[in-house]
Amino acid sequence: MSEVEVDYSLYLVTDRKMLGVRDLGQSIELAIQGGVTLVQLREKSVSTREFLELAQRVKEITAHYQIPLIINDRLDIALAIDADGLHIGQDDLPMLKARELLGKRKIIGVSASTLAEALLAQQQGADYLGVGAVFSTTTKADASEVSLQQLEIIKKSVTIPVVAIGGINDMNLKQVLATGIDGVSVVSAILAKEDILEAAKQLREIMRYWTRLC
Repeated sequence: MSEVEVDYSLYLVTDRKMLGVRDLGQSIELAIQGGVTLVQLREKSVSTREFLELAQRVKEITAHYQIPLIINDRLDIALAIDADGLHIGQDDLPMLKARELLGKRKIIGVSASTLAEALLAQQQGADYLGVGAVFSTTTKADASEVSLQQLEIIKKSVTIPVVAIGGINDMNLKQVLATGIDGVSVVSAILAKEDILEAAKQLREIMRYWTRLC
């Protein structure tokens, strides 16, 4: 497992389709300024060269703000730009092989939608879990659904951080936070908004309010 201390509370996953004509790098920077604590670069339909160039540019931005950059799925890109970590799904590179190739100092996150998947990922040395989808989402149509009750059970059953994913926004954020999870992963709740900076600030403010209540 990585020895890096990471704030998983507001985890941005990119999707350029949400941005229209807006620039991804500038959008990520605004989201960070608004309170995003972690960025995952997710690109499923670009060439390796384009992904590499994009990742290099995004890393310059995240490094400037000292925000960890996680690469979705693509170990080769993560290695090429010396990213802070890698996020893998159940059908991607096996967790043990990812750790062998990335080393102990990098962050590795694993997607899980069942308790069994979560426990196995923890056993194999994952640094955090991405659990969902807790609500329906257009960004990942094939995602399995995970109820808030199941999310809470998974959180109580593991010792590594749990990040809730799938359809989370300012309207349902408090419900998700009530399960005790360590963070939320968002896409459209920030990137699809006209004012990205303000959208991130609003989510961060809800989190601060919830923390004061608890």
